[in-house]
Amino acid sequence: MAERANVARITVSRALNDPGTVSADLRKRIDAAVSELGYVPNRHAGSLASAVSPVVPIVVPSLSNAVFLEVIRGAQTVLETAGYESLLGNTDYDVSREQRLMQTLLGWSPAGVIIAGLRHSEGTLAMLRRWNGPCVEMMEFGTPNIDMNVGLSHEAAGAAMAQHLISRGYRRIGFVGARIDWDYRAAQRLAGFSQSLDQAGIELDFVERFDAPSTVGLGGRALRRIVERYPQAEATFFANDDLAIGAILEAQRSGIRVPDDMAIAGFNGLNLGNHITPRLTTIVSPRLRMGRRAAEMLLARIRGESVPQCSKDVGFRLVAQDST
Repeated sequence: MAERANVARITVSRALNDPGTVSADLRKRIDAAVSELGYVPNRHAGSLASAVSPVVPIVVPSLSNAVFLEVIRGAQTVLETAGYESLLGNTDYDVSREQRLMQTLLGWSPAGVIIAGLRHSEGTLAMLRRWNGPCVEMMEFGTPNIDMNVGLSHEAAGAAMAQHLISRGYRRIGFVGARIDWDYRAAQRLAGFSQSLDQAGIELDFVERFDAPSTVGLGGRALRRIVERYPQAEATFFANDDLAIGAILEAQRSGIRVPDDMAIAGFNGLNLGNHITPRLTTIVSPRLRMGRRAAEMLLARIRGESVPQCSKDVGFRLVAQDST
């Protein structure tokens, strides 16, 4: 292979086992030789020899949710440009599963790890600290951090939505979430939402929790329950756009006018929210930018460069549209 790429054997070894140490041009030549010869590197053996393999695990709560797919895409784009491959892990919001995944993934001697959230089992924390490699926790901003952190404040996002609904004159306000006991970032949004209402002298009218994954269908079911149980409700903040979009579609089927009879708001800023009637008021989280920034921070640490800002708040944007 070295002969085919017209490079030294040690250069091939570095390109396969530590791609960040080889120029982009050399990597292209070596990748072409690998493709032509049909070579499949023994990653396990390579990791034992070099102590580091050219892979970066990206561990998220769901691989079916478009929110996490966009974050992954942002990170992968940066990592692949630098010659690293991603290993995807899905925890299904289960910290025990996350621990088992991390044990397997760290066995590959990865160059670094990107993991969603700041809450992990003691076993996961112990493994990552003992491993002591570059690690970025993403999707939320806060402390404590294992190493580096990039995300947004979900409490602040919830508070911002409460202030928006109050400014529009709503006073009978509720919240709907799914699997909040597991999806603790949604619980953080609820906490910020409730606290901001309380500070304004407004009591949170209701909280409806569903022990099922967030889907458009569940959002429709949630709206039917609200109408039945809380006919006085004026506005509802849904934990995410999937639920909120489902509620708007159900309102259309049921003859409920949004926002005249019920204002509806969501979180995430999914593009679909701009293509329904009325358009959804939501909080936009910069998912691609978050993934890219996480990967950039990780690569800097892998290369031995200093990371001046180890904790980065990427913020959010409240987009007020027709549904409120």
